[in-house]
Amino acid sequence: MTIDGVSGRTSYIGTSILNLRSQLDTLSQQLASGKKSTTYSGLGIDSSVATGLRSQISMLAGYANTATNLNTRINVVNLSLQGLADAASSTKTAASGSSLVLDNNGQTPGQQIAYANFTQAVSLLNAQSGDRYLFSGRATDTPATASADDILNGTTALAGLKQVIDERRMADQGTGFTGRLQTTQTGPSVSVNEDTTGSVFGLKLASISTTIAGASVTQPPNPPPVIPAPPAAMSVNLTANASVGDKVTFTFNLPDGTSEAIRLTATTDSPPPDGSFTIGADPDATAAQIKTALDKSIQTLVRGPLVAASAMTASDGFFDDPPQRVNIGAPATGFADATGLRSGSADTVIWYTGESGSDSARGTAVVGIDQSITVQYGARANEDALRNALQVMATYAAVTTVNDSYANSQMTALNQRVGDALAVKPGVQSIQDIQADFAGTQAAVKAATTRQTQTTSMAKTMLDSIEGVSDEEVASKILALQTSLQAAYQTTSSLYQLSLVKFL
Repeated sequence: MTIDGVSGRTSYIGTSILNLRSQLDTLSQQLASGKKSTTYSGLGIDSSVATGLRSQISMLAGYANTATNLNTRINVVNLSLQGLADAASSTKTAASGSSLVLDNNGQTPGQQIAYANFTQAVSLLNAQSGDRYLFSGRATDTPATASADDILNGTTALAGLKQVIDERRMADQGTGFTGRLQTTQTGPSVSVNEDTTGSVFGLKLASISTTIAGASVTQPPNPPPVIPAPPAAMSVNLTANASVGDKVTFTFNLPDGTSEAIRLTATTDSPPPDGSFTIGADPDATAAQIKTALDKSIQTLVRGPLVAASAMTASDGFFDDPPQRVNIGAPATGFADATGLRSGSADTVIWYTGESGSDSARGTAVVGIDQSITVQYGARANEDALRNALQVMATYAAVTTVNDSYANSQMTALNQRVGDALAVKPGVQSIQDIQADFAGTQAAVKAATTRQTQTTSMAKTMLDSIEGVSDEEVASKILALQTSLQAAYQTTSSLYQLSLVKFL
């Protein structure tokens, strides 16, 4: 019979001890890390599932970062839009309730408020989030507008809004504050005509009417004449003398599309009060009185409401792309006899300096917030609502008035136009409409973020079930292994101490 040596038996026990030590080390790592394995291969058949889950969680984290940045930008845009809305509302209130008292610069308190609001609006339209300009369309590295001072006052080489308004005023008023009209009286007939066929400046004839018995009127041509036809004209012809209270009404269209009526009432007073004419000894003498009263009323209209209408129209041209200015080229020799407009792109401040395009302003910035969902959050300062608010505030701030007998009429007309221009109109884009666009974007982002948060939570739970371990279970296994390992050590020690004598 053969008796094996101790070393052969203990080698098997040593291998078992090493296995137990390896298992103990693995369990210790699991207890420390909370993971089954530090490598995917250690997960066995679940490794591919774990890889997919980690990829999904990483992708959702990327969308979460995008949502955070996007919400930051939209919040800045919303603050700017609300600031613009408040500035426009403040200017509208100032125009409707402002005192007509002029300061040393020829402006009312309401205009001073408009200037402050305008400079604030320019700052808001040049808002940035990080290094990105938010109202410049795709030109995110370019400010949206020129500076407030450049827009109003121009630069050394470029004309600003104030200069453009002043040039248009001279063109609309004409020589001698006639509004580019000519009046004549021949016998019992009084006529008024425009100075030039096809001119875009000054007052335009709209209609004429009278209550004088037997009198006849000639209406201006409709449509207006074109070159080489003579300028538009209208007239009233008296076949009998007027009576007290009779009226002659001349209606004119102003450059901004509004109209004003001059109503002259027959009276026996001499001199007649404003808005009246003295009845003469015969129709010829009465016609002469009508012409005198008409000339005076035209001057009042031209130095009052026409100035306000001209300023509003000039600002429309300044904020156009390209800007429009009075053309004093041949045959005109100056602003007072100019007949048309020209492009001011070479010598006028371009107020909007961002990216322009015919596509939607929102579409200038697009980002994915989920695998199949994108949102638009771009903006341009030249959108209708933003341009209109900025334009009206700038116009109100730019006009200056001579403190004379026409000042109240001029400022009253300007205040009315400013208030009307800043009122919200159905079917016309408003700042609130733009705010609603961004509110919709934020709602979409919030909904996507909520879904992604829930999906991330479920993916992490599933990943934990694959990669994670139970601390209690691991601790229990470690205790069991420690017991087995201790027993193995004791057995090995006893075997190494065994001899034949002890065995026998």
